[in-house]
Amino acid sequence: MKKENRIKYPIPKRLSNPITEEKQKQSKYKNKKVVIDGIKFDSQKEANRYVELKLMEDTDYIKDLELQKKFELIPKYEINGRKVRAMNYICDFYYYDVLNKKYIVEDVKGMKTQVYKLKKKMFEYKYKIEIIET
Repeated sequence: MKKENRIKYPIPKRLSNPITEEKQKQSKYKNKKVVIDGIKFDSQKEANRYVELKLMEDTDYIKDLELQKKFELIPKYEINGRKVRAMNYICDFYYYDVLNKKYIVEDVKGMKTQVYKLKKKMFEYKYKIEIIET
């Protein structure tokens, strides 16, 4: 009897430490979510900055710290009977700098996407506040 010419596919190695699919999935920018004070942050860098700002708030260098503050860039509108949602910019941190006597809008950035760059320009034009990138 003749043996058939079959393609031999490699047998996948068994995972030594099986992980659930949710944990296996890596984010687009390879950042890991971190939880501090019951707040989920998109990255370790953002969480570290939060800890720094909380310390600054506790020592009265800043006040009124807000996380994920939403700013409207374009209001919702209707065109030809079709409703279009508003466009917003959401900063990572918003606070009052006591020493410089002004409000600060801060964004922790690893990767500046095209959407972010566009929204940054629109925000700065509309609100006349510079976004601080850390």
